[in-house]
Amino acid sequence: VQLQASGGGLVQAGGSLNLSCAASGSIFSMWSWGWYRQADGGQRELVASISSGRTRYADDVKGRFSISRDKDKNTLNLQMINLKPEDTAVYFCKAVAAGTDYWGQGTQVTVSS
Repeated sequence: VQLQASGGGLVQAGGSLNLSCAASGSIFSMWSWGWYRQADGGQRELVASISSGRTRYADDVKGRFSISRDKDKNTLNLQMINLKPEDTAVYFCKAVAAGTDYWGQGTQVTVSS
């Protein structure tokens, strides 16, 4: 399984970005998908996840971020609106199957105040 994240960039506070994670390989066996982020000097934390159609969000992104899967295009997406400087981080996509985590490379999101 290979995951390729894209869509990061520099945006002003209040702006929006759409992240995408292209998946290839034996993705049909994936149980769950998620977006994580890691700020400078911080721990990697869950932003949003989706499994069997159910979604879960970190408290500080609820109402601003939306996770979705496009099964036809084999992508995992994260729509982010009303971005805040504290959203600045490297964002990673992850897929989980049979107890194994698969990570994509990160994509940098920088929100200026």
